Order: sequence, then structure tokens, then C-alpha cells
Amino acid sequence: MKLRRQRRKHHGNGHAPYHKRLGPSIADRPQEVVHRKVPFHWEGDLVKGVRRKNQPALMTLTERKTRFEIVAMIPDYHASTCLNTLQGIIDQHPKWFKSITFDNGSEFSTLTKIKGAAIYYAHPYSPWERGSNEQCNSLLRRFFPKGKSMHNKTNNYVQRAMNAINEKPRRLLHYCTAQELFYKALAS
Repeated sequence: MKLRRQRRKHHGNGHAPYHKRLGPSIADRPQEVVHRKVPFHWEGDLVKGVRRKNQPALMTLTERKTRFEIVAMIPDYHASTCLNTLQGIIDQHPKWFKSITFDNGSEFSTLTKIKGAAIYYAHPYSPWERGSNEQCNSLLRRFFPKGKSMHNKTNNYVQRAMNAINEKPRRLLHYCTAQELFYKALAS
């Protein structure tokens, strides 16, 4: 007769205490961010073609309320490259950023040094906590398939892909485009 196997019982909130903490947790964000009441709170991530640190990647930032997307090509995804790219974007548009939430990847380990926006980190292995950004990244995959190098992609191509996403009417936004809503929020 087969022995009966006992399953391990899991207790707690699902977040192990030994996971690295890069900075302030997503749980520390103000309620206005959680409920998407106020614009200019963002989610960020990287879209990688080939998973090697010396390969180019895309840094994506998605505004939580309007779903407006900013995409920037980076030459590699070292922590210093991500820090410099994000600081450049924030310096270019200082009024656009109140907070940004990233995942717990090592490429985002130095982002607490950012000036001009509060940085928060999602729990490890919890991509649903940044769902807007994950959805926009899946739209970007039409232009940048997995497993294909981004060496031959130009900044013009990246800009066209970003415009295609921002100018797409969405049911979630009552068939408005993310670009319309974002610039309306900027004007008010």
C-alpha cells in the first residue's frame, strides 16, 4: 500500500521574512496610490529580449490612473544603468512623477537614490501587484518578442511602439486613449 504523503502547511501572509528588502514596501504606499484617485503615480519594470545582462532592454513606466506608458531603450540592465536612465526621465519631466513602484529585481537595487519621486518595491514573486505595467508590457511584446535580441531596434522604432500603445483606445478607459487622459490630467 502506498504511504500517505503529508503536505507542508503554509502559514502567514505568503511573504517570507528572509527575502531581500531593497527599500520601502508597496504596503507603505499612501491610499491615494492604491485606489488610483490621483494621477502621476507609476509602476515600472524592464522588458528583456534576451536574458543576458549585457543585452539591451526596455525600461517601461506605466502611469496607474491613465495607463500612459513611457518606454526607454537601455544598453544593458545593470543597476547603475537603470538608475541613470530613470533619473534622466524624471529630470526631463519633474512634474510627472510622485511615486514609482518596481519589482524586487537586482537591477532596481539602487533606485532608492532617485531624486524627485518616491520609490516603492513590490513583494517578491508578486507581479499582480504591478498589474497595469505587466499588461502594458504584454502589449509591447507584439513589437519586441521574447528571445529576440534588441540590438537592431532603433529609438525611432521604440517611439513608434510606445505611441501605438498610448494612442490605442481601450475599453478600460471608456474607449479613450491613455495619451488623451494623461494630457488632460496634466492640464488640470
